[in-house]
Amino acid sequence: MEITSEEIYHQIEKAKKGKQEAFKFLLDFYWNEVFGFQLKRVRNEYEAEDITIETFAKAFDKIETFDENYTFSTWLVTISKNIQIDKTRKKNASIYSNTTDTSNEQVQKIPDHSPTPEDKLIKEQNLAELLRYIKQLKPHYQEVINLRFFHEMSYNEISETLEEPLNNVKVRLLRARKLLAEIIIKKE
Repeated sequence: MEITSEEIYHQIEKAKKGKQEAFKFLLDFYWNEVFGFQLKRVRNEYEAEDITIETFAKAFDKIETFDENYTFSTWLVTISKNIQIDKTRKKNASIYSNTTDTSNEQVQKIPDHSPTPEDKLIKEQNLAELLRYIKQLKPHYQEVINLRFFHEMSYNEISETLEEPLNNVKVRLLRARKLLAEIIIKKE
């Protein structure tokens, strides 16, 4: 079955209203396009996956700002490209700071990974019901959801707490969100 542009815009509108199945649809539909774009740019599968995860997280956090006069895939690729450029600048700045006497504050502009308004809203909405859904997840998924949304830890803090690479934390959290969304959809 071919998916029409009308169906895509319908899903975007549902996502703007916070419908989890719409986010899942958009993630599934556009994942390969964004991942493939990044894989060509960075030529590293893990880095491309990391950037792709960040792209969807940022896009979904800011979905209400999407302008329907543009195509959604172009918007996603633009976000993805900007994240990749920021990461490259940060990496280059880190290299530069190790070879100069310039202070780290001036050289490194690290993006804020603290919880977003969406994260805070999830925490406030029907907490008891959400906890019942979370308990249906496997323990390692429950753990990252708990750290991210209830302890309001950044990705870096979760990585340090679990003593796992940042990329693993991001992938596990994305997977946990996806599984949680599937549980919620089944219950609705």
